[in-house]
This record gives sequence, structure tokens and C-alpha cells, in this order.
Amino acid sequence: MEIKNYSSSTSDFILLGLSSNPQLQKPLFAIFLIIYLVTLVGNVLIILAIHSDSRLHTPMYFFLSNLSCMDICFTTDIVPKMLVSFLSETKSISYVGCLIQMYFFMAFGNTDSYLLASMAIDRLVAICNPFHYDVVMNPQRCLLMLLGSCTISHVHSMLHVLLISRLSFCASHVIKHFFCDTQPVLKLSCSDTSSNQIVLMTESLAVIATPFLCVLFSYLRIIITVLRIPSAAGKWKTFSTCGSHLTVVVLFYGSIIYVYFRPLSMYSVVKDRVATLMYTVVTPMLNPFIYSLKNKDMKMGMRKLRFRIHS
Repeated sequence: MEIKNYSSSTSDFILLGLSSNPQLQKPLFAIFLIIYLVTLVGNVLIILAIHSDSRLHTPMYFFLSNLSCMDICFTTDIVPKMLVSFLSETKSISYVGCLIQMYFFMAFGNTDSYLLASMAIDRLVAICNPFHYDVVMNPQRCLLMLLGSCTISHVHSMLHVLLISRLSFCASHVIKHFFCDTQPVLKLSCSDTSSNQIVLMTESLAVIATPFLCVLFSYLRIIITVLRIPSAAGKWKTFSTCGSHLTVVVLFYGSIIYVYFRPLSMYSVVKDRVATLMYTVVTPMLNPFIYSLKNKDMKMGMRKLRFRIHS
């Protein structure tokens, strides 16, 4: 029996998507089109509000505007292809297209993670060391943190894509997912994937765990500082400045830890699709609502933006 190798650039993979039921394709298309448009509009409004209001030209909102930009790029890497697949019978993606999607998925996703860590550091300095805030979180340092986030993320993505490009894909070329994620693609390979697994559980652990531990350490320090405030009102007022960021952190890291920090043998198609949807589609859509509804400065910025648009 002839075994076909799908590692060449002329081959296609088949993305199974969220459901193989033909009757669900159009409803799913409508749902995810609405989610995508809401994500785009919400995050663009966040960026415009921050850039149009001089009161929001602070480190926290500098990182937030870049987080919104990354969320737009993150969802655009995945959702448009999903929408095409819902209305297409073939549901195919080229080998090169799959690697490109995987590269940008990891690059934008990891940049999101590092930006969340940068925002946690910002809150840590603002609450625990307020008198040195302007010195510590100066514009040059914020820019370096942003450039560092992007550089580490893109190097990490390049390493993974280069390792996967060396694999052979024999017989089956059906990816049981709605995009080219690492684990489902590795499942298809007939090559030895042990080196990929080692890198996934070591280098990836370092790249993803570093910002997560940074967030964890920052909030432990913040909690200790808040507990020292004598009045309950003071405690609530201080910690409430972290509410929006903490909500996004829990949604983002919770689903990522569930999906990626398990052995390949424990991979579950259905459960992982749901968890992956949380941080690839749902969280980027919710971010603008979380930050604008829970943040007085953002509410004011949105009102000013609305006034400028209508005037």
C-alpha cells in the first residue's frame, strides 16, 4: 500500500472545523462573523479612544492599546479562514498556509501573554511603588518591554514552525481542529515527534510560564500591599484598579494552561476546541467590554471619542 507524504508545499491539509454537520455551517458562519466584527470594532474603538484622549497616554493604556492591536491580529489569523471553511465543501488549507497560520498564531498569542505581564508589572509599580512610578515606567522602558515581547514571541514561533516543517505527514492529512494548532498537526505526523514534544514542554514552558509567573508574582505583591491598607474602602479602591486586567488574565491563561500543558496522549479534540475558542475568539471579543465597562478612565475616553465622532 502506497503511503503519501504530505510534507511538500503542494499538499493540502483538511481542517475539520467545529462541526461536520452541514446544517450547522451557516448558523456557525453567522455567529462567528458577528463575533469577529464585534472583536474588530471593539478593539479599534479601544485604540482610537486611547490615542484621542491625552489623559490615557500612560503606560497602562499604552500596553492596552497594543494588546487590542494584537487581539485584532490574533483573531484575523484564525477567524477569516474559519468563515471561509464554513461555506466551503473542501475545507482545505495548503501546507505552507498551515505553517504560516501556525507561526502568526503563536507569535500574536505569545505577544498577548507578554503584554498582559507588562500590564501586571505596571499595576505592581503603581500600587507598591507609586512615588517612583514615572521613573520606573518611563516611555523608553515601556517601548523596550513591547519590543522584547514581540521579539521573544516571534523567535519562539519561528523555532516551532522550523521544527514542524522537518516532519513528514503520511496517509491522513485531516486536522481535527478549526485551525493549524501545534498538537493536532503533530498528531498527524508519521515522523518521530519526540524532539518537538521536548521543545513544546520545555522551551514553550519557559516562554509561556515566564509571563504567567510574572503576573502571579506581581499580584502576590499587590495583595500583600493592599492588605496593609487600614480601611476597607481604601483596599477596595486600590485593588479595583486591577479588576479588568485580572479578569482577562484568568480567561486567557486558564484556557492556555488547560490546552498546552498536558502530554500529547491526553489531547482531547472536543474539550480542547472549546478551551481554544476561549482564548482565540471569545477573550479578544470580551477584552474591550471588560476594560470599558469596569474602567472609569476608559468610559470617559469612549464618551470623548463618541462626542468627536458625532461633532
